[in-house]
Amino acid sequence: MSVFCGIDWASDHHDVVVVDDTGSLLSRARITDDAEGLAQLMTILAEHGDSAETPIPVAIETSRGLLVSCLRAAGRPVYAINPMAAARYRDRHAVSGKKSDHLDAMVLANILRTDLAAHRRLPADSELAQAIAVLARAQQDAVWDRTQAGNKLTSHLREYFPGFLAAVGIRREGVCHPIARVLLAAAPTPGQAARLTRTQLRSLLKKAGRKNTIDAEAERLQTALRLPQMRQLPLVEEAMGRQTLALLRQLDAACVSAEDLAEAAVESFETHPDAEIITSFPGLGPLSGARVFAEIGDDRSRFSDAKGLKAYAGSAPITRASGKSVAVLARRVKNQRLAAVGYVWAFAALTHSDGARSHYDRRREAGDRHTAAQRNLFNRMIGCLHHCLNQRVHYSEAVAFPATSNAQLGKAA
Repeated sequence: MSVFCGIDWASDHHDVVVVDDTGSLLSRARITDDAEGLAQLMTILAEHGDSAETPIPVAIETSRGLLVSCLRAAGRPVYAINPMAAARYRDRHAVSGKKSDHLDAMVLANILRTDLAAHRRLPADSELAQAIAVLARAQQDAVWDRTQAGNKLTSHLREYFPGFLAAVGIRREGVCHPIARVLLAAAPTPGQAARLTRTQLRSLLKKAGRKNTIDAEAERLQTALRLPQMRQLPLVEEAMGRQTLALLRQLDAACVSAEDLAEAAVESFETHPDAEIITSFPGLGPLSGARVFAEIGDDRSRFSDAKGLKAYAGSAPITRASGKSVAVLARRVKNQRLAAVGYVWAFAALTHSDGARSHYDRRREAGDRHTAAQRNLFNRMIGCLHHCLNQRVHYSEAVAFPATSNAQLGKAA
């Protein structure tokens, strides 16, 4: 007899339901969100035949939390069911629209009973792979926070200190650059900035880490900060300067977090056996490689073929056909983090791989817009990554893009 478990989770308790292969209820309970509740859950599962050799599959509407982590560590197959999918299944059991925690747990258990093959279990990644995923995702969140904090500060400066943005705008990082942050902390208002001497500016540049052409940069900044500009009223300007310091503290914290987490993610990633294979691909460095690895993990059974990985990454298109109407569209439901780093990967590969550049150019000549051509290149590269990880081989330009390699050999001859 097959047995299935459904868990409707909450912040302080969880409703557990166990059913057999006919859908009959075998057990139900409400457990607490602590070690005692976990022990109670394991006891319930053991009473219905759960063991290390024949574990009972568990369905739950989340992939995170201590309960999920403990179940995965114990070797139990956990299926994270999308809440929207679970809501559709609920109508099969109660068309009246009624809802309860017990009913939700029952629905989740029956999802596995009827459609187990249609859902993917959480991967059995190693402990190191899970740690890398935590660090890489946290670093990406910190980068997004840094971008948001930088945008807020830039928007605020436009309201009363546009001269500062013009002075530091020559740098790609803008207000996120160390020089811009140190300078703004010392002089958050136009009046204070205009009174900075060259000696003070040289000191601030050294504090920010500048090591060459300090005198020339100090002179340029002094000239730029003393140019005439529109000003707010004195008291208003002072108040806005105080607000700038508050926003600057948020930006400094985000910058420090992003840098520290990047260092930690790279350090952990480089100790994993897959790191050499992943970073052998053009356009993937230690940090971007860690981000890719964080989303695909090291459980090689997770994706049976490259098509599954491409769909998961969102690089594979979808086809919608009805009657005589056929449309090929970009995939919207995907792993957003993997798709984000995939865009960066494909863009960087254009300057590091002749084959990638030729592939992109062919797609553009065929009528693809830039984003579509880049997504197509990412689709090609991540398919190659799936092959290399499964075969334990490094990237080869001649294998990935044989047409380009043969053309180059012909020119050489």
